[in-house]
Amino acid sequence: MGELGSRRESPRESRPASRPAWYRELNRYQWFVLIVASVGWMFDTMAQQLFNLARVPAIRELLGGHATASTVSEQAGYVTMVFMIGWALGGVLFGILGDRLGRAKTMMLTILCYTIFTGLSTFSTGVWDFGLYRFLCGFGVGGQFAVGVALVAEVVPANARPHALGMVQASSAIGNMLAALTGIFLGNLESSGAIGHAWRYMFLAGALPAPLALVVFKKLREPDAWLKARAGKVVMGSFGELLSQWRHNAIVGMLLAFAGVVGLWGIGFFSYDLLRPVLNRTFEADGLVGAALEGKVTTWIGITSLLQNLGGFFGVYAFTWLTYRTNRRKAFAVSFLAAMGATAYTFWNLRAIGDIFWMIPMMGFAQLSLFGGYAIYLPELFPTRLRSTGTSFCYNVGRLVAAAGPLTLGLLTGRVFAGYAEPMRYAGVTMCLVFLVGLAALPFAPETKDKPLPE
Repeated sequence: MGELGSRRESPRESRPASRPAWYRELNRYQWFVLIVASVGWMFDTMAQQLFNLARVPAIRELLGGHATASTVSEQAGYVTMVFMIGWALGGVLFGILGDRLGRAKTMMLTILCYTIFTGLSTFSTGVWDFGLYRFLCGFGVGGQFAVGVALVAEVVPANARPHALGMVQASSAIGNMLAALTGIFLGNLESSGAIGHAWRYMFLAGALPAPLALVVFKKLREPDAWLKARAGKVVMGSFGELLSQWRHNAIVGMLLAFAGVVGLWGIGFFSYDLLRPVLNRTFEADGLVGAALEGKVTTWIGITSLLQNLGGFFGVYAFTWLTYRTNRRKAFAVSFLAAMGATAYTFWNLRAIGDIFWMIPMMGFAQLSLFGGYAIYLPELFPTRLRSTGTSFCYNVGRLVAAAGPLTLGLLTGRVFAGYAEPMRYAGVTMCLVFLVGLAALPFAPETKDKPLPE
């Protein structure tokens, strides 16, 4: 009996080893779809990260030289909140369009939206119009993820799906690193006096991918699964069906996304602001002032972003590896615990330039691993007729709720802990409790590993 049991388990254990490597299962068109979705998401995250890098110097200039550091931090929280609200609302809108209009057409619209309004941010004259451009940019940024992962999930073979979706999400780290390199380059130009305020040129750089959308997406066609679902006379992208028959999956997915989004956008991407006082003290001691000081700080903020997202790139692939070896829920549990520990440790202990070379990549690795999970897991929760809508609901309604994260951090920094020497440290560590929300949702999350996509 025991021998028979072991023989029954043997084929299951050996099956992954007997399969060809996932990338060998993709034909030429499937590779094209994967690359297009990855490039679209890469430029999307580049636009996001350019905002993170440019946020503080932009608001400082737009408010005028009289603004205090706490006022700048508070306004940065407000503008980030507005950006994330636009992101959430646009994501839901484009998510529904992805199911009704088609994945490929909607993806092209989202890219045009986020590139155009990123470019228009260059011409801001005050915090109000800057916030408006960020809100409208957020519309396009929010829509890209859901239609991209739905497209890839439906086109590639089932065995290749988690790896391909992990590749799409890993491209987000590359987009963030491109933004960081842009910041480093422009910071050096600002420091040398070759250009004025670098932040305006950063947003201009974010508009450059716009023509690419028109050229590339003419060659995309809608997935067969989507065409079949539409031909079946079913209602595509029904919010009513999502919140009735698929309500459980939608709420669980939203809570998982909420925890990671607050962790990254409400805490992790504010590590640049945590580092600014350290950089200012260091370079002021070297005798730098004015534009030379600001340019030097901008350069080092870019280096910090580069390191954070380099860690994130490997974190996404670590989640892909872990979920392939275990399952979705275990991989999420490990990632939430790692993100909470790494983020709290970094915010409490980062005190010197040398610390960024290991603390920042460690935090990026842990935080971005969760987003590898969202790319893999969320499309597996919903049928074809709701895949874009459901994925967008989880990712973007979670973001709408999470928009309070930057606001909360800004209020904690500017008011609750304002009397402390470095309030950002206390605020960041306090907010790490948000990762517990994701852990609390996991027992209710359906396990989707080795199961076909719902139809």
